[in-house]
Amino acid sequence: MTNPHIGNTGINLDDEESQQCFLGGLVVRSLSPSTSNWRCTEPLSDYLAKRNIMGIYDVDTRAITRRLRQGGSLKGVLTTDGTQTEKDLLDMAHQWDIVGVDLISGVSCNAPYEWVDKTGSEWEFNTSDSVGKRFHVVAYDFGIKHNILRRLTSAGCKITVVPSALKASEALKLNPDGVLFSNGPGDPSAVPYAVETVKEIIGKVPVFGICMGHQLIAQALGGKTFKMKFGHHGGNHPVRDIRKNRVEISAQNHNYAVDPESLPEGVQVTHINLNDDSCAGLAFPALNIMSLQYHPEASPGPHDSDSVFGEFITLMEQAKL
Repeated sequence: MTNPHIGNTGINLDDEESQQCFLGGLVVRSLSPSTSNWRCTEPLSDYLAKRNIMGIYDVDTRAITRRLRQGGSLKGVLTTDGTQTEKDLLDMAHQWDIVGVDLISGVSCNAPYEWVDKTGSEWEFNTSDSVGKRFHVVAYDFGIKHNILRRLTSAGCKITVVPSALKASEALKLNPDGVLFSNGPGDPSAVPYAVETVKEIIGKVPVFGICMGHQLIAQALGGKTFKMKFGHHGGNHPVRDIRKNRVEISAQNHNYAVDPESLPEGVQVTHINLNDDSCAGLAFPALNIMSLQYHPEASPGPHDSDSVFGEFITLMEQAKL
């Protein structure tokens, strides 16, 4: 974390976005010894300890940030083993790599389940269109964020969440009106089974990809992805919707991106990250495909990108005509 003070609001379990915390470790500058938010149920240190997640504070995170800014994303090691030498730790860092590693299988659900929770009333600012109630969406869980499911449910959709390894034939047996391929961690090239699933589903029903799902759709269409020098992380990335000539403030968290030059004819780049001109969204109208590299359910804008859920519903509606 680059913010110097962490932990002063404490932990509120209602705000968790995943079925569990998947952190490998947490590095902060100053850990607050007290909390001051009325919704807090426990301090950050207790939350991590209960889940056996390593944390460290009193680290100069700005110095680390400057080093990353110059050299790009780097690997680091945390240890509680005082017998390990500096060489041991360097070897450990050099031996670990994110490239080619399947990370989504470790964060996906184990079995299909129905999702029913909606977002709170503070989010219901555009509910005049209830067309979504007619549609059943199968959502592939590659590390899915709960608010994606809440937004679709609030639009009236029936949601069935399925594991990342579920075969396309099994998903299609659920008779969905559309399929969502969710966000998730790691290298999309490391999960060829997921790419194959996307290949077998696109063209049969409308699909919507978010983050990892966006990258998998690009690969399934014959495009390529690449590891970025820095990646995009944070809630302040400006993105331009080319179709509407409209700028949105987006939340992003990814280390890989789609190479737009590798995409086949007919695939449209719909969104551009204005910080580095990277691809932030795709559409393939001929196959009822849409995707975004960022998180439309997050709220940095706060609701700049929420309309894309309505676009997905419209895609499903038009496919039924």
